Amino acid sequence: MLELNKTKYLDSNSILSYRLFLSLTEQFKSSLVKISKTVESSMITGIDNSSLIKNESDYMIELIRAYNFGVHLTLNGNELDIEAVSISSILYKTAQNLRKIAINYGVNVDLNFSGKHNLVLSNSEGLEASLMSLGIALIEALPGHNNNKLNIHLATHRCRYGIVAGIYIEDEFLTNDTLKKGRNLYGKVRQPLTNLSHSASAGVFIADNILSSLNLKLKTSHHKKLYGLGVVLSPISQLELIK
Repeated sequence: MLELNKTKYLDSNSILSYRLFLSLTEQFKSSLVKISKTVESSMITGIDNSSLIKNESDYMIELIRAYNFGVHLTLNGNELDIEAVSISSILYKTAQNLRKIAINYGVNVDLNFSGKHNLVLSNSEGLEASLMSLGIALIEALPGHNNNKLNIHLATHRCRYGIVAGIYIEDEFLTNDTLKKGRNLYGKVRQPLTNLSHSASAGVFIADNILSSLNLKLKTSHHKKLYGLGVVLSPISQLELIK
């Protein structure tokens, strides 16, 4: 993993991108092992597991896409277009895409909207990429907890600061303290979020990087009796849209 004495000639953004890359490659090792074992099983049993291989490959492609998007922003400092975004629509589209990956892990993906929410001011591509990365990380982590609660929930609710959009599970595996430690450890150790997952949890840190580029902060969050990770977004009133 990362050796700090070898990064003294890199600026902070390059180090961040390097750490994300190391986390991503660790994640890919796990996926490639699964693909290899699936192929081996097919060769032995004659059972067609091509759909499982495709879904795992799609998982990797989505992480690469999000990683590239975030690193491009970090290194080039390009400003994204900020616009009126329907967070409910983004969560719906993200849920549809996550279900294709979740089937491999026996995980259910649900939508849970609390009340009617207005549009938010943000960037749709950035939000979708970050939520997709978070969802992938939670889907991959859940089966390792040896329980029957294999559900993730994409949800929104209001708070005093705005509208919270996040991805939640039914057990509290993450706290602010473990997330803070994970931010310091990813790219340096193989399992930076051991409370959540025994993998690299690359999706969490890729999402964190994208949201930072949008001047947003990934935080632990509660939704009803669910626990997860979310971001606070600024709502737009109809009056502001008319202006």
